[in-house]
This record gives sequence, C-alpha cells and structure tokens, in this order.
Amino acid sequence: MRSTLPARDGTAQEHAEVELIGRSGEAALLDDFLAGSATGGAALLVSGEAGVGKTALLDLAAARAAVRGFRVLRAAGVEFESDMSYTGLRRVLAALLAGLDRLSPPQEQALGVALGLTEGQPPSQLAVANAALSLLRDSAADKPLLVIVDDLPWIDAVSATVLAFVARRLAGSRVGFLAAFRLGEGGCFEGAGLGELELKRLDDDAAACLVTTRFPALSLRARQVVLDQAEGNPLALLELSRVLSQPEGAVVPPGPAVLPLSQRLEGMFAARVGQLPDNTRKVLLLAALEGTGDIGLLEAASAAEGGVSSLPHAERAELVHVDTSRSRLEFRHALVRSAVVQMASPDQQRSAHAALAEQLHDQPYRRAVHLAEATDDKDEYVAGLLERAAVEMQRRGDPVGAVSALCRAAQLSPHGGDESRRLAQAAYLRADVTGDLRGVPDLLNDARRADAASTQSLASAVALSSHRLHIDGDIESAHRTVIAAIDALPDRDAPDQTLIEALYYLVAISSFGARDELWRPVHAAIDRLGPRAPEFLALLATTYADPVRLALPMLGRLDTAVARLTSDTDPGHIVRVAIAAGHVDRLPACRAALSRVVEHGRTGGAITAAIQALLLLSNDAFTAGEWDRASQLCGEGLELCESHGYRLLSWPIMHQRAMIAAARGDNDEARAVADHLDTWATPRRVGLVTAYASGIRALAALGRGQADEAFQHANAVSPAGTLASHLPYAMWAILDLVDAATLAGRHREAAAHAAAAERARLREISPRLALIAIGSSAIAAPDDRKRDLFEEALAVPGADRHPFEFARITLYHGEYLRRSKAVEEAREPLAAARRIFQRLRAEPWERRAAREIRAAGRSTGTQPAGRAALTEQQREIAHLAATGLTNKQIAERLFLSPRTVGTHLYQIFPKLGVTSRAELRDALAKLPSDARDN
Repeated sequence: MRSTLPARDGTAQEHAEVELIGRSGEAALLDDFLAGSATGGAALLVSGEAGVGKTALLDLAAARAAVRGFRVLRAAGVEFESDMSYTGLRRVLAALLAGLDRLSPPQEQALGVALGLTEGQPPSQLAVANAALSLLRDSAADKPLLVIVDDLPWIDAVSATVLAFVARRLAGSRVGFLAAFRLGEGGCFEGAGLGELELKRLDDDAAACLVTTRFPALSLRARQVVLDQAEGNPLALLELSRVLSQPEGAVVPPGPAVLPLSQRLEGMFAARVGQLPDNTRKVLLLAALEGTGDIGLLEAASAAEGGVSSLPHAERAELVHVDTSRSRLEFRHALVRSAVVQMASPDQQRSAHAALAEQLHDQPYRRAVHLAEATDDKDEYVAGLLERAAVEMQRRGDPVGAVSALCRAAQLSPHGGDESRRLAQAAYLRADVTGDLRGVPDLLNDARRADAASTQSLASAVALSSHRLHIDGDIESAHRTVIAAIDALPDRDAPDQTLIEALYYLVAISSFGARDELWRPVHAAIDRLGPRAPEFLALLATTYADPVRLALPMLGRLDTAVARLTSDTDPGHIVRVAIAAGHVDRLPACRAALSRVVEHGRTGGAITAAIQALLLLSNDAFTAGEWDRASQLCGEGLELCESHGYRLLSWPIMHQRAMIAAARGDNDEARAVADHLDTWATPRRVGLVTAYASGIRALAALGRGQADEAFQHANAVSPAGTLASHLPYAMWAILDLVDAATLAGRHREAAAHAAAAERARLREISPRLALIAIGSSAIAAPDDRKRDLFEEALAVPGADRHPFEFARITLYHGEYLRRSKAVEEAREPLAAARRIFQRLRAEPWERRAAREIRAAGRSTGTQPAGRAALTEQQREIAHLAATGLTNKQIAERLFLSPRTVGTHLYQIFPKLGVTSRAELRDALAKLPSDARDN
C-alpha cells in the first residue's frame, strides 16, 4: 500500500513516499477513525515499541485526512522541552492562535496567559483545558480538524494534562485527536478511556516484503540476517538493510545482539551521525536541544561555525528533513535526536545551550532554562533568571515546573541564604499547590542546611506545617509554626499570596483542632486584613468555622460566592467556597463546579483539591440519600489520600463511609473505623476526628436500640444543652442526642438540647437544619405540642430532599401517634418512613419502623400506592404541586397559608405512596379514575 504524505503543516504538498506494508488492518481503522472524527469527534492513541512504525502511521493519517478535507495540526514532543510548561500545547495550537479572540473573554485570558501571549492572573489547568477545547471546537465548525501529536511522552506535563482533558471531550465536535507514544509511556493518557491501537511488529511475510521492496539488490544471505535480527521491527528492517547495502556492509556491524532493539537502532543512527562533518553535527546538536527546529534560530546560533549550510549532509544520510516551506528542521526519528545528544560531550552540550540562550533574549523563560543547562558553576545571575522563570511558570498555571525551576535555581545560588529561600519556596509550592507532600521534608532539610537562619520564612512555615498536618496530624506544632511566621511579618499594604495561603492553612489546622484557643489568633489575623481579605477567607472564618454563631449574617455573601462558581475554573477557589458552603447546606449548588475539580484531578490536576471535592460531593450525596454514590466517592478519595500521603484528609472520608455503615447496620465496620479514628486522634488532640468517632458510635448504638450508649456518645460530641463552639459537627449530632435522650428517659437533656438548637436559629440557615431543629423540638416537647411541631417540621419546604432525617422524623411522628392511641393515623407516617428506610437500605431503622407498624396492628407488607382516597382539597394541592408550584404559590391560588399546604402535602405523600414532589405526577396518573375524579 503506497501513500503520498502531506507536508507537516497539513497542506497537500508532497515531500515523501512510503509504503506501509502489512498495515492494511491499521489503515482501515484509521479510515474509520477519520470518518468518526469528521462527524462526531474522536480520539485514538497509537502505541508500540521504538521503530514499529507509529510515525509512519501518523503520516498516513495526515495524508488521508488532507484528502478528506481536514485541516491538520501536527506537533511532537521534544525531550529537552519536557520541563518547559505549555510549550507542547503552544505547538499544537500555533496555527489557531489568530482566532483566540473568538473565545469568551475568560477563556481568551486563560489560554493567552498560559501560552505566554498576555499578562494576567495564573489560570488553572482546568481553565486552560476548557479554553483549548473551545478553540478546537470553534476552529472545526466549518472544516473538520485533525490534531496529531507524536512522541507524546516528551510533551511537557501540563500540556499533556490539557490534551488528555481535551481528548476525552471531543464527542459532538468535528475534531479528531491522534497521538503516538512508546508502549508503557503514555502517562496521563493511559487508562483514560480513549480508543487505543497497539502497533505490533510485522509478521514474517510482511517483513520480507518490506525488505525486498525497498532493497531489491540485497543478497539473500544479507536479507536473512536482516530478518533474523530485526524480528519484524520496520525501522530495524530498513536500517539494517541500509547498512548491509553499503559497499562496506558485508557484515552486520559488531555489537551484542542481546541489547534492546531501541539501543541497537540508536547505535546505528549514532554511527551515521559520526560520519557527518563537524559543522553538521554541531547544527544537529543545536536542533536537538532547541526543540522547535526553527531554521532561522539555528542559523543565528551556528553562525560562527558556518550556519546551516552543511545540513544537506544530514539530509542525504536520511537523518533529518528540512521543510523549506516552513523553514523547519525535523528529525527522521526520535532516536536520531537521542543519538545526536548522546554523542555530544558535556562541554559540547553546554556550549550549544549557551549559543541558543544568546539568541533568546526576547524569550526570557526559554533563555533562563538554556542558560541553566549551560552553567556548571554557581551563578547568581542565572539563578535569578530561573527564579523569575519559576514565577512565570506559576503565572501560567504550572506549579510543578516552578518547583523544578526553583530547585535548579537553588543549585546555582552562590549564597546560602538565597539557596535556602528558593528551596523553601519550592517546598511551599510542593506542599500547598501541587499536592505532593513526599518531597517536602527533603527540600526543607536542604534549605536548613544551606542557611538555618533563613528558614523562618512564611513559605517554609506553611510547607512545614502542611507536612506536619497531613502526615503526622501534629495540630499544635503546625499551628505554632504558622502563627509565629505570620506574627513576624512586617505590615504590608496588601496581603501577598503566601500570606493568604498561610491563613487558609490556619483555618484547616484550627478546624481539625476544633478548639476556641486555636481559632482566636486566626480570627484576629483575618480581622487585621479587613476588606483586603479574600472573600473565601471571610466565609471560611464564619460559615465554616462556627456556623452556629457566625453564619446567619454571612449567608447572603455566601450564596453570591456559590452562584459565581458556575464560571469559576480555579480548583482551589472552588473547593474553598464549597467548604464554606458545606455545613450550611449549600453544596447542591456547588455540585457542577466540584465535579469539574474531581475531573481535573483525574486527568493529572490538583490532587489536594480533588480529594476535598470528593469529600464534599460524598457529603452532599449522603444528605441527599444517594448512599451508594457517596460510598463510591469516598472510595476514590481514600485511594488518592493513600497514594499521595494525605492521612489527615482520609479521616473525614472514612467517617462519611462509616456513617453509612452505621445507618445500614454494619456495626463491625462502624466500630472498627470509630476505634481507628479515636486511637489516632485522641493523643494528638484532633478534636474534630474524635467527634467523628463519637458520632459514628452514637448512630450505630441507636440502630441497635441501645439508647443509653447512644446518648453517651452523642453527648461526647457536644454536651446536652449546648452546641459546642467552633465544632460545626455538633449540628450533625443534634437529632441523635435528642432521640437517644428521649429513649433513655433523659427528657430534661432532650429538651435542653432542642432548646439550644432553637436558640441558635438553625431553622433560618437551611431547610435541612430547620427540619432537624423543629423535629428535635417535637421529640422533646410535651404531648400537647408534639403534633403541631411534627407537622411543622415535615412541612418545611425542601425537607423531603434529605430523606434520612425526613424519614426519621416521620418515624418519630408515627411513634408518637401510636403511643397517643391514634393508631389509624399512625399507620401512614410509619409506612412512609419504612419505605424510605428500605430504599436507603437502612436496615436497623426499617426494622424499627416495621415493629411500630406491627404494634399499630397492620401487616408490614408493601401496600399499593393510592390506597387511601384524597379529599377534594388534597387532590387539588397534589395536582398543583405536581406541576412544580411551590407551597407559597399553591397557597396564593387556593387562599390558604403555606403551612397548611405543607401539612396537606405531608398527609398526601403517604396516601399516594411517594416520598417527594418529583413522584407526584406519576402517582396521580396511576390512581383509579374514581379516585382522581370523585
């Protein structure tokens, strides 16, 4: 099969002919891939060993795509540039950047900053990825687009992350993404759920055909030597045949046949490079280290050696191709580039880097990297350039690259104080931004050895405290370290980013400690910032720190911040606002943004933020009654915690999963987790985690019917009659304490705790807290007030969106009615509660409801929906609610109070056998006609 290839810029210009012998199946798959790309978007990854023909297959795809009317974009990874952030993405998108202004302003800004085209705040990788995806989709609106990326492992990490994100979201576009990498080196692309094609070696017939076709004059003996040694690898077949076709090639060049094939091929290329004139080799070395193949730059860098006039020698040796239309040099294979570099001495490589740096004064980022490679001794000038390059990397959203640049800058620093400062900054970025805690102690130790006196910086303090907090749970030491570093700061007109991050860490430290004395200096430090404090810090210091006492005045500001998450692409900021929203039940409005953070983490983005987002989403799923989903999210979060060393973040996730186990009656798991949490947290005085352990035990004991034990554990979270300061978790235990105290005959304690919830005005914070506060008051109230309070609790708008609490209070209502001899009336709420418990698989609670139903004199078998007739007014309210009207809107139409409407709906639900408004329409449709119309 013969294919004419397009030029590498995707035009129809012919510059080479190759035969893809033995690849008919792969070619057919390419045709299917291109057809799918043109109509609905597609991605395909090509993998295989070195020399197996990946690039040739990409060439064929480019040729066929051009014939089909595609616009083709090509790029390849370059080993030396693999640490230079977003260079790969810029090469991929270079031909489309003129259309950047067609994007929305935020996306244009994010992509422009990342690619170094504009100034601005550092964009998150998620923002850059979304912008790149939009640019590709828009560019393919009139003409299908094929993106081809070769040598994928050498694409810089942030570009690879962005491209992996894009490749997974091409459905519905007219964009195809085709990339190639050596087997086992796909990085974030492997396991990404994309289409894959593994190129195998040619079979014996195809291998023989390739050699015979390309080298017909080769002797039979030499041909057999080639076939035996190449073992079906196309590049080896061609290179060995080329060697044996030369006049001096009577035998295969000496060398151990046991070497890996890639090394043997590289050795063959090295032999051909070694035969080139010195000037040619020097130009090839410049090209190998420069990466883009810019002929103009290579000409300038090699002017002293005669420029690029000697390149035809390398072309005749079939080592490179010079594309005169684009003024670009391309290596025939990545192994050629590798051979050129390996053959150069360290001094030659440093000289080449210096020559390149001299031509890059207009690109300080690249110049700094080349100068660093050209420098062998300490050099503050180069170290300073690298430090500024690190700032640029941060600005462009690449903290991992910034860490590498700072570490290299530290190596080049002549003075210990500068070395220490740069290492401390690298440690801070690694701990705080990249989510990689493992190297932090080594960086801090190196900083201390360089200059012990300079390691008291705020960056060093944050890095150290982050490590202590997440790895060791050392609350006290971490808190002292950061407070001392903040107190030592001079007053500034505006807080810098390191101070903001330090204050955020103090919030995290203090929340786990859950003690007033830890929070007092945090509040003082944030108060000193006044209006200069970022909004998320002000929210965390109130709605998250102590919602019982501080949330109400801040809810309007919080709702505004949550609404803005719709367009937010910064994973760290999204998570921080969502944390502030969590205890006051605003997480449903954060779901989409948090899901973006999780997806970003799955594709190589911010791990810390992804773990926190998984926890928040699992909390939301738990309160929404989606317990299986909550468990799945917990599992993913725990895997990330374990693989990245985030022990502290694992405790809230373990608590969440154990609460589901306790509610479902898995007492062994609940007990094991509670003991594990307690054993770790108690000696460290991590108050939040010890509260978690008590909460798990309280819920499990209630399920077992052990009221006294349940009361003791719930009381350990927050004593009866009080809601502990700076422990938001105390709100989670209100219902457990009141229920347990009542069952244990501790009516005074139950009433005191219910009164504390009312004093805290929890009903004004959210529907769920209103349900809990009013329901708790109903449980603890005198009998003459219980009915009204239960009905008020269950009529709270949106209360049914929290099925576990809703079912529990429905159960308590039914229990009260049965004990009050209103047996007939008790059966409906008891049955409704039981149905919800069955759906949740909350077996201990389902058994409790079943016992009550039997005590009320009714079988616990399931009864058909619509078994009880609705009154005329109830039918009308049910129909209006089914259309989506709120209680207030229904009340206005029927001249009733919203509370009366809520009471009727509370009675309607069990009659129809439903638990939410969403089920009303179907339930009404299933009623017999006489039940609907009478």
